[in-house]
Amino acid sequence: MDRSEFLVGKATPLMAAGALFFDEAGHVLLVEPTYKDYLDIPGGYVEQGESPLQACVREVREELGIAPPIGQLLAVDWAPSDGEGDKILYLFDGGVLDQVVLDRVEFRDGEIRAVAFHPVCKVSTVTIPRLARRIEQAVQARQRGETVYLEHGGVPGR
Repeated sequence: MDRSEFLVGKATPLMAAGALFFDEAGHVLLVEPTYKDYLDIPGGYVEQGESPLQACVREVREELGIAPPIGQLLAVDWAPSDGEGDKILYLFDGGVLDQVVLDRVEFRDGEIRAVAFHPVCKVSTVTIPRLARRIEQAVQARQRGETVYLEHGGVPGR
C-alpha cells in the first residue's frame, strides 16, 4: 500500500503553535495582526519537518523580532475550522517579558501592527471566543503547572 492509499480517511491536520507572554501583573500579551479584525497571540503554522516548539520560537522571532526562552507546553487544542479543516494548536509558556525585552520588539514581517498586555478577564472582549477560551484554559494550566487538552478551546465534557 502506498502512502496516498494509507492516508485515505485519516486525519491530516494543520498544526499551529504560539506563546503566551505575561507582564509582572499577570496580564497576557496580545498582538494586533494587520490581516485580522481581532487580537491574537504571537504564533503561526508549523512547517514541514519542524516541531511545534520550533515553530513557536520561529514565529515569535519573525513576528516580534525577539527570541525569549519558550517554556512548558500549556495547552493542546483540537480546533478544526470550516475554512481550514482539521487543526491542532499548541500553546507554550513564554514567561514574563520585562521592559528590556519589550523595548527590543520590532515588527519585521509586516504581519503585526501593535502589541499590548491585557488582563486575562478582558481577553474575551478583544478576540474570538474560541481563542479566548484557549487562553483562559492555558493560563489556568500555567497556574497549576500542568498541560491541558482542549477541544475548540474548552475542556471536553465540561
